[in-house]
Amino acid sequence: MFKLFRVRSCRNNFIIRRSSLRCNRLYSSQFFKQPFNQSKHIKPKNIKLVTLGVLTIFSSFYTWNNTSSSIISNDRIINSNANTLTVDPTADTYEMGLFLKSQQEKQEQKDQERVRVLQNSRNRIHRLILRLGYVVYDDIWVPITITVRFLEITICLLPIIITSPIYIFLSNNSNNNQTWWFQMIKIVLSSLGPSFIKLGQWAASRTDLFPTEFCQILGTLHSKGKPHSFKYTQNELRRLFNVESLDDVFEVINEKPVGVGAIAQVYIVKFNDSYIKYTNGKQWFALKILHPHVIDTIAKDLKIMKLGASIINSIPTMEWLSLPDEVNQFSILMNLQLDLRIESLNLKKFRENFKNNPMVTFPEPLLQFSNRNILFEENIIGLSMETFLEAKDSISNASLCKKVSDPFVDAFLKMLILDDFVHSDLHPGNIMIKFIKGGQFQSKKQIADEDNNEIIRKLKESYTSDKDQFVKLLKSTLNNYTPKICFIDVGLVTELNDLDRVNFIDLFKALVKFDGYRAGELMIERSRTPETAINNEQFAKKVEKLVSTIKNQTFTLGTVSVGALLDQMLSMVRVHHVRMEADFVSVVVAILLLEGVGRQLDPNLDLFDSSVPILREYAITRENTSLLKGTNTLAMVALWLGLELRQWMNLSVQQIEFLIKTDLLCPNY
Repeated sequence: MFKLFRVRSCRNNFIIRRSSLRCNRLYSSQFFKQPFNQSKHIKPKNIKLVTLGVLTIFSSFYTWNNTSSSIISNDRIINSNANTLTVDPTADTYEMGLFLKSQQEKQEQKDQERVRVLQNSRNRIHRLILRLGYVVYDDIWVPITITVRFLEITICLLPIIITSPIYIFLSNNSNNNQTWWFQMIKIVLSSLGPSFIKLGQWAASRTDLFPTEFCQILGTLHSKGKPHSFKYTQNELRRLFNVESLDDVFEVINEKPVGVGAIAQVYIVKFNDSYIKYTNGKQWFALKILHPHVIDTIAKDLKIMKLGASIINSIPTMEWLSLPDEVNQFSILMNLQLDLRIESLNLKKFRENFKNNPMVTFPEPLLQFSNRNILFEENIIGLSMETFLEAKDSISNASLCKKVSDPFVDAFLKMLILDDFVHSDLHPGNIMIKFIKGGQFQSKKQIADEDNNEIIRKLKESYTSDKDQFVKLLKSTLNNYTPKICFIDVGLVTELNDLDRVNFIDLFKALVKFDGYRAGELMIERSRTPETAINNEQFAKKVEKLVSTIKNQTFTLGTVSVGALLDQMLSMVRVHHVRMEADFVSVVVAILLLEGVGRQLDPNLDLFDSSVPILREYAITRENTSLLKGTNTLAMVALWLGLELRQWMNLSVQQIEFLIKTDLLCPNY
């Protein structure tokens, strides 16, 4: 028989004071072929060590199985709802404040959970095993998994690395096409998972760093991922609502997601009647849930990216890119999307900003049911802007398209100038169009929603069955109803801090005054690393020439493209190694997206002209949250009056041209 070990603790160190093992012949014959004194291979002191090892291993397995959540990874952080997330007062922007608080809370919860598990452990041996498990996980297991992931990424990148000398050789000849190499990069990135898909999409927006053709190819990279099992979704929802069956919460929940991205997937659900009191009377909501283990996977990839950025940054002539800084910026963007509470609070802020605008809306979030992994937001039933743009040429009516473009452009300029809180992903897939009967959108909202749902249902049916009928129905709807713009997917927003705001306004003023040389100087002076810029004088003269070309067109309404101007500037920035701030570039990209969609709807769109009403509102209200906060009031009044004069002169030229064309200026009788 075994006699139990007598264990004594002294100053939190476990010392085995005495152990004895007595084996009767009855039991020893069952375990060993020979008595101990006759064994040539097993000695009594070895039996003690083996027995101790076996007991330790079995204790470890028992502890691991009974406290599986003890080793807290990022995916096991305790989830609190969105109402508990506050803004860090030390941050310079709202979203950065949410990010810092989220990261701080995540680390604190991880540490607190480990302390709680240790305190609730049964004995000191159990606590010792838990501490050993934490050390093994943090210092051994995680580095091993990162190494394995690094090897996987390296193998996938080998074709790009091997063919890079060919690309460099061919790139010296402007007649050669490098599309094949860019396409290869796109394929490799899409195969490496969510982090690298998002990296490709981020790179597509940085025309100040990468060639235009490269950015265009990566711009077609879609965030399509593999859907996770519905069982995982069920378990997360049961834990959130603390119920045994989802029938206690939902009247309808489809097992098949309506959308699957690289980071999360989306379901459409209908709450049952018992939950209407928590949902402001609404029942249909979109449920967004993160994929399992995506947080840990992205954390590993970001560490590998930082290593790769450091290696590339050490290569001569590559330091101007400051890739480690860019990877840090990308890391922030990724982590912002990995806490769905931030997106829910962004929705709340957007709804507050546009609460007095009946022509623009955002989905209503359920803050009390949203946490890091799960987001509930109002299900928007509308016509996608992508679908509308496909049909715009068939509509052949500029005034009808303008009914859609005007509220869209005005909403963006309000975000940019008055609110300094801009939706960062304004591609057509994130813009929905609802249709509201004129005069009913405020006093009879519920009736208007029902009308809209029926209209959208008919439009979608005709779109799939008969495109000609779809166009006729769409034209009739635009004539009889008022379009309402709905923005979705607000996980990322752009805000300018005080320094970036001043830089942006100074550049904007220089462009409005058509002082191209000064605009070029400002872009170098206010860049992140002015010392890395090359051929400063040549850069300023290029900007001056570009702005002069725009100036010659300024009195022809609709030919001044702010987007084209900024896009060409970003190309020159790349050639002359001028490092722009990431948030500044994000604003420029947002303007490019806006004008890209806006000019498809209204070819005569002029952002200078469209910004005048917003500047008028600023001159009247002087909101503290605006982009213009802290700028010189007299200078901004001069800018506003200059744009007013330009608008009046453009309008006068247009009217005179119309009178001449129609022979109304000097009619011949």
